[in-house]
Amino acid sequence: MKEILDFLAECRQFFLATEEKSQPRVRPMGVAFEYKGKLCFCTSNKKKLFAQMKANPKIEICASNGNKWLRVAGTVAFNTEREAKEKALEAAPMLKNLYKVDDDIFEIFHFESATAVFNDMAGNTKELKL
Repeated sequence: MKEILDFLAECRQFFLATEEKSQPRVRPMGVAFEYKGKLCFCTSNKKKLFAQMKANPKIEICASNGNKWLRVAGTVAFNTEREAKEKALEAAPMLKNLYKVDDDIFEIFHFESATAVFNDMAGNTKELKL
């Protein structure tokens, strides 16, 4: 988990893919954190991202630092714990401009099961199960 979070922090931005009516949808993301051993992210339940993940919880993220990249693919679940929201705001204080722990739009989701694969330009691959 640490290796994945460190890489995502190094990249600063990653892309998250969902599916909507058999059409891939990709968007940039910037916040990832660990909570209770799970790789977590956050969003608003007013966004299409939220609706797409509710309809099909299979997602993939991809991050690159130029010569090395990471892909994590799997199934997500939502976490309604107050502490998870607190952890998100701690991990990314700028989110406090958008969300409050007790608001009704702030959503935390995590990979329930996933495979992370690191690759590089030399053809090296490292696979991790989450």
